[in-house]
Amino acid sequence: MRILKICYCFPLFLILNCYPTTAQPPFDYPTANLSTTWSNTDSLPHSVNFTDGSRVRAILLRGSFGPKFACGFYCNGTCTSYLFAVFIVQTNSGGGIVQPSVGFPQVVWSANRDHPVSYGAMLNLTVAGELVLQDADGSAVWTTNTTGKSVAGLNLTDDGNLVLFDTNSSPVWQSFDYPTDCLVPGQALFQGQLLIPSVSTTNWTVQKDLFSLQVTDTGLFAYVGSNPSQTYYSSSVSTISRNDTNTGRSYVRFLNGSLSFFILSVEPGGPDKVITIPRASSAQYMKLMPDGHLRVFEWQGSWLVVADLFNGYLGECNYPMACGRYGLCSGNQQCSCPVLSSPRIDYFRSVNDRQPNLGCSEITPLTCNATRDQVFIELENVMYFSILADMERVDIEVCKQACVNNCSCKAALFQYGSDSSSGDCFLPSELFTMMNADPNVIHRNASAFVKVQNVRSPPSGSFSPSGPSGSKSRSTLGVVLASTIGSVVVLLGVIGFVLYLIRKRRRATQMEEEYIGDVPGMPTRFSYEELKAATENFNKKLGEGGFGAVYEGTLEDGSKIAVKCLEGLGQVNRSFLAEVESIGSIHHVNLVRLRGFCAWKSQRFLVYEFMSNGSLDRWIYHGDREHTLDWECRKKIILDVAKGLAYLHEDCRQKIIHLDIKPQNILVDNNFNGKVSDFGLSKLIDRDQTQVMTTMRGTPGYLAPEWLSSVITEKVDVYSFGIVFLEMLCGRKNFDKSEAEESWHLLAVLQKSWKEEMLVDMVDRYSEDMQTHGPEVVEMMKVASWCLQYDFTKRPSMSTVVKVLEGLAKVESSLDYNFTDPRLQKTTVEHENDKDMTPLLASVLSGPR
Repeated sequence: MRILKICYCFPLFLILNCYPTTAQPPFDYPTANLSTTWSNTDSLPHSVNFTDGSRVRAILLRGSFGPKFACGFYCNGTCTSYLFAVFIVQTNSGGGIVQPSVGFPQVVWSANRDHPVSYGAMLNLTVAGELVLQDADGSAVWTTNTTGKSVAGLNLTDDGNLVLFDTNSSPVWQSFDYPTDCLVPGQALFQGQLLIPSVSTTNWTVQKDLFSLQVTDTGLFAYVGSNPSQTYYSSSVSTISRNDTNTGRSYVRFLNGSLSFFILSVEPGGPDKVITIPRASSAQYMKLMPDGHLRVFEWQGSWLVVADLFNGYLGECNYPMACGRYGLCSGNQQCSCPVLSSPRIDYFRSVNDRQPNLGCSEITPLTCNATRDQVFIELENVMYFSILADMERVDIEVCKQACVNNCSCKAALFQYGSDSSSGDCFLPSELFTMMNADPNVIHRNASAFVKVQNVRSPPSGSFSPSGPSGSKSRSTLGVVLASTIGSVVVLLGVIGFVLYLIRKRRRATQMEEEYIGDVPGMPTRFSYEELKAATENFNKKLGEGGFGAVYEGTLEDGSKIAVKCLEGLGQVNRSFLAEVESIGSIHHVNLVRLRGFCAWKSQRFLVYEFMSNGSLDRWIYHGDREHTLDWECRKKIILDVAKGLAYLHEDCRQKIIHLDIKPQNILVDNNFNGKVSDFGLSKLIDRDQTQVMTTMRGTPGYLAPEWLSSVITEKVDVYSFGIVFLEMLCGRKNFDKSEAEESWHLLAVLQKSWKEEMLVDMVDRYSEDMQTHGPEVVEMMKVASWCLQYDFTKRPSMSTVVKVLEGLAKVESSLDYNFTDPRLQKTTVEHENDKDMTPLLASVLSGPR
């Protein structure tokens, strides 16, 4: 018998990994020496932002021109946390990481899924031969624990294996030994190792106690968590050819074209089991997904799923979480909850009415000390992904009674045998998705008896028809009957009133829905199914504001969108639609474009263009920002915002006052163009109106003084713009308790600095570039001061601000430097953590926050 030997050979490149920031690293640098440190900052040679919001900072890169493995720091979405990971990126002929139109990067291994690190984290290959990941605060997050093991260096192999090697080029530690949720071609999954998916595509946290994939000595098995675990996929192998002395570890290896099963001590030329996979023509990897699917991805101009290895065996409905816990899957993955049909009683409710695939929850939880109040919901001809018999050849009543007697049993699953009188009984302690069997296939007839809890009724009184207490009993009976009849009459009245309200609301909704189609000039109306498909079932949340969550999506034409789900706004009405029409009809390069909307049942969605770099507050505040913007970039964003507001105030059919200008409502695209967003508090006024009365609304700290009189003009936007302008110049918030107490209020600091002629001290001290341009920044502070005049009639229009910023006009010379209003300062302190000061009506349009 030939023995399998696994050898690791890779060259030792004695190179330095500390490159000057102006120098280009070599196109292939897969190795690092001891005593090398990398910092998770933009100073790393290969720091690339992608249009989907993800970012990589590579420290090792293998090869050039095509999909290649790299390792380093990776983040997705808002990029507030990072993984140290091995990922696949697209490279050009010069070895630089490039950004294709779709699909990169792809993480295939990570060290710290449960403990992501922040900007400024450090990775250190110590002189003792240990790879250590530390967060920005210096706390240790992850380590290879290889101190004292004669490590000579770090290498990233062609296969994507991150290896610490010794002086003989033998592996001391390797990432292949610690798989996460992926396998790459050439990687093995050994007995005792697990693939465990993340919670979701945007939440990297390890999905505990749910799905896992592992190898045993008899094959490959996928489990769904419970106690004990339930098998939902198995690929068994024969053991006939093995003798009793064979004690080698079993494993599967992901090869180019197959997933093959081996025994370590047996020559691998003839595997016992082969699962065929389309042979790769480019980069490929296998991943256990959060929904339990095992998918193979391949780069074919974009990342495509070329194989779903369980689907041929299972089908969509046979996945344990296809319809969540307690869910019932029918046909094309239509999900519902079990219900008692006669009499009809609902014992379950959907976890989320908008997403029925998330499963069902018990209305009344099962109670072990009230078993006599438990009943079964019988579901006929229902299949389950796993029937591991707890009892064999028993009748159905014995099976049900066994579940009654077992407190942890959630259902009695019964599958009939060949004689149709007895069968196998399975008593799961956790019930996942059940499947309605094909009505045309009855040879595998099975039933499910789902245990549910009845709400126990109080015990009835006993009445004696004769004897000394007979009269009293009859009197009591009369009172009970009268009370019962009265209660029934009241209940019927309440039911009738509720039905009346429901019918009235339905009629109103129908009229409103009809009105939507009659309004001319409306932006695109998307269907709910279109938005559901574009956002992958609302899976990737970008953020959450006062009126609901915002999700990232991609339309069929490949364009990226941000979809905001409006919550708590009630039904659509004409004023709401009028505002959608007005905002949807404006188009300016410095306004976030409203691409359309969706009105589906009681749900309301707004569809905006996607802004890859998020909101401005991520980039300007010291301590919060991920990257320091240089002076030219800040000037451009300031001018962009000014142009957008000038358009709203002066170039629209109706004058639009935004009313909530702040950094969170200024979004930045991938080229750092600034765009005004969130018209949720906007006020539309006619051109012949000079001012309007309205209740106070907006964000404390950005409110103009005239809000206290409730008579406002577009100059409130000019004031808020001045605050944002000043924050960008100073690199700090308008109200910041991290400063000395006398410097909490930025306007107070500005007023004092004007008097002492020390404005240069206010320039962002954490930016060397801003300090270099100090005199020019000070001149810009005069523009901001003009916008912050206490008397709104003395503030410039936004079109004048644009001219000043473009050098076509000069700043007013006689400015009032008394910027502060004690009343507004008090409001700012009291509400520093608030968002909007006033609730909004259903008619108010809310954009992405």
